[in-house]
Amino acid sequence: MVDLREQIALISGAGSGLGRHLAVGLAKDVGAVILLGRRGDRLAETADLIRQAGGAPHAWPCDVSSPDAVERLRYGIEDEVGTPTILINNAGIHTEMLPIQDSTPKQWMETMSINVFGPYLLCRAFMIGMIARGWGRIINVSSASAFGEPGGVGSAYPLSKVTLNHFTRQLASELIGSGVTTNAIHPGEVKTEMWEHIRDDSEKRGATGEGGRNWAQMVEETGGDPPQKALDLIREIIDPTCPDPPNGQFLWIKDGIQAPKTTW
Repeated sequence: MVDLREQIALISGAGSGLGRHLAVGLAKDVGAVILLGRRGDRLAETADLIRQAGGAPHAWPCDVSSPDAVERLRYGIEDEVGTPTILINNAGIHTEMLPIQDSTPKQWMETMSINVFGPYLLCRAFMIGMIARGWGRIINVSSASAFGEPGGVGSAYPLSKVTLNHFTRQLASELIGSGVTTNAIHPGEVKTEMWEHIRDDSEKRGATGEGGRNWAQMVEETGGDPPQKALDLIREIIDPTCPDPPNGQFLWIKDGIQAPKTTW
């Protein structure tokens, strides 16, 4: 039987928001937590919270969309910490609320690079060790926006999540029988820095920002979904006692503000 206290979890986007909550929470369950993010100062804050709770954090500033950086990261982590068997691809950005004709190619590509290419690179780098150990759990933090109707603006973010979902299914099919599973989750309508960005950006967009403003206002008025619900879902996914662990699925938090949509 796999003992979670002997496992290493790696979480991208761990410097703030949902990623920080997941890292602090999972530190109570696993042997060590590796924190990834572009802002070293924010990772240090998360690491301090984990230490205060008695956990073992390892902060690694890294641009997850850089192949060279991720390759160096893999060797460094395996040499200094060990082999991660739990990977949570949480890093993500939402750059602009604009129609395609007015979009910024640099920001559009940055969204795809971090939201899709980053998870690909991290999965490719660390699935090798999981397969060798015969057990691993990969969780890609996606979004319900992947299943919504096009809203006239903000093409890159939903498309990145559609792509991430298909990548999740593809990887899951390749890992059948290995003891490693891959799933995508909708973490809920969480009040994070991304929420702040959408709120502030949509306020400047006039009529084109109406959808973003409505969503941001809804989260403000309800308080959003507590990030604890996403943590609870992830704990279910990584539970080594589960006789039939999910694989290749899109999973929803329990009793979220947004009702689950039909996926696959």
